[in-house]
Amino acid sequence: MSRQDHIVHGFKATLVARAVYMLSSALLMFLLARYLLEPDGYGALYWAIGILAIVQLFADLGLGKSAARYISEYREADPGQIPHLLRTTIAFKLVVISIVAGLLFVFHERIAILLRDPEVAPFLAAGVLYVVVFSFSTFTQIAFQGFNHLGYSATVQAISGAGRLLFAVVFVLFGLGAIGALFGYIVGYTIAAAVGMTILYLEFYRDYEPATEYEDGLSRRLVEYSVPLTATRSANVIDKRIDVVLVGFFLSPVAVAFYTLGKQITDFVLAPAESLGFTISPNFGEQKAAGQLDEAREIYETSLEQTMLFYIPAAVGLAIVADPFVTMVFGPDYSGAVPVLQILCGFVVLMAITNLTSDGLDYLGRARSRAIAKGAASTANFGLNLVLIPTIGVVGAAAATVATHSFYVAVNLYIVHSELSLRITRLARRIGLICAITGVMAVAVLLVTPLISNLAMLLAAIGVGTLTWAVLAVVSGLVDPQQVRSVVT
Repeated sequence: MSRQDHIVHGFKATLVARAVYMLSSALLMFLLARYLLEPDGYGALYWAIGILAIVQLFADLGLGKSAARYISEYREADPGQIPHLLRTTIAFKLVVISIVAGLLFVFHERIAILLRDPEVAPFLAAGVLYVVVFSFSTFTQIAFQGFNHLGYSATVQAISGAGRLLFAVVFVLFGLGAIGALFGYIVGYTIAAAVGMTILYLEFYRDYEPATEYEDGLSRRLVEYSVPLTATRSANVIDKRIDVVLVGFFLSPVAVAFYTLGKQITDFVLAPAESLGFTISPNFGEQKAAGQLDEAREIYETSLEQTMLFYIPAAVGLAIVADPFVTMVFGPDYSGAVPVLQILCGFVVLMAITNLTSDGLDYLGRARSRAIAKGAASTANFGLNLVLIPTIGVVGAAAATVATHSFYVAVNLYIVHSELSLRITRLARRIGLICAITGVMAVAVLLVTPLISNLAMLLAAIGVGTLTWAVLAVVSGLVDPQQVRSVVT
């Protein structure tokens, strides 16, 4: 199988699983917001999850990503080191998780008091289990990425999404409320972690004959490389979660519900870009090791152009129809999420680039540079949130996210250019053409938006925009229908 075919195959598998995960997440979001929980309960659930995501940082560190980097390198250079790497990584994780989970269990009530909301204490107590099972579920997905077996990563992710949906809904229907939904998350991640660890042992650990000696210094390099990855992951979580925590701290659970709903919608839209970035990333490390940087550049440029061809129009179209979409799908109680979603549409484009780029930088050995940029952006994001949320409310969190992520994306692109020598002029021409297509599409959608009075009309407006975009993309030569057909089939 050629490299391109391998990427396409991995992308399909990852996209299908991400589709299962995101569709299950979207359905769960819809059921909880529309039918099962009031806005304050919905906000309380996701405020607790935001807090637990910060705790999760200390439980995961950057060990999973570091292990994946060295798995990718050593499975070709010295496969006998793979069993040693896996044992070392899991041992380190067990020690760290035990410490973090123990401290959370002991101090969960004090943390709730510090957050000025004693009612969050039961969520934090249950969070001890959440932290453990989520950590191992995500570790197996990352490890399979290092082995470049993305189908297994896809399977684990799909199981976690479907499990969360099933058990969260069941527990809420049994009358357990928001805390029941959290236990649904826990059960879903438990099943995914069990499946992932079983596959990792049966299909990979047992298949490699351990080297007689563990390479001197490899465990030290594993931990050392996890440091910048930890910094980057910490910054990622601050970007994605600290704003939720601060909205709950300064405002209310209802405000958290508005902000979370906007973020969840953008997460759903971003699934294809995340799948593509997850798929192509291991190839950068392999190609750099083989000295094939021209091929790596071609893959990245093509991926970036196709990603922007989809996401720039999608973000603009979503911003235009945000008001009828939110109020018709989730109900008028969530109208406060409309301005949040409109601002976050800018974040959709930025995050699409990030999803395509960030993992690749880790495999190119530029984790430290990315960590510095991410740390600076996240610190700025935290500071802007402290200023904007108390002054202009929940939209301030969205504005801070877009502003600081713009800086981070610019630095990421610069680092990629320094590694792969991107053809800037060619890329600029293509992006300019995509923006022109987006402008025509936006005019078409704006003309029909005043006619939207029900879901059928909303779908029709989206269809008008999609058809306009598709025709222009084909006529301009940016999309070849035959290539699309061959990829899909």
